Amino acid sequence: MKDAVVRASWIGTVLFATTAVAAVLNRRASIPAASVALALFAIGIGVFFWAYAVAVGRSRTDAIGIGGLFFLAGEGTAPASVKRALLLSLGVQVTVGLATAIARPFTTLAFGVLAPLYGLALTGLWGARKGTFGPRDSRRRTPPSEGSRR
Repeated sequence: MKDAVVRASWIGTVLFATTAVAAVLNRRASIPAASVALALFAIGIGVFFWAYAVAVGRSRTDAIGIGGLFFLAGEGTAPASVKRALLLSLGVQVTVGLATAIARPFTTLAFGVLAPLYGLALTGLWGARKGTFGPRDSRRRTPPSEGSRR
């Protein structure tokens, strides 16, 4: 895939899955696995706020919903290949995070459940930067006056 956001999502997913599975198989790999999971979480926090800021800027003209932004929901929000790649990457992160935490409960592998914020944030960044949304309704809505209520 040529898109840098999709590529970054999959690089993080492969790194996370590799270290997490290695930690299940060999306890000595638990510190690197926890480090990767926490690093992805920290990067995810930054990217999440970046995506949100970009979306707020676009919301002046585009009707951007949370589902469309972070899950690319809606008809035509993103090309099918991009949507599939980003959501599959996120799904793999969630699955690996839960499965490895369940495989070794009460260990540092529990930090793996935080890593999917990375995939979610990158999906949101793609949506905020390149997603296609409908135009925002330019009519201002004013509340009814007190005199019109009965």
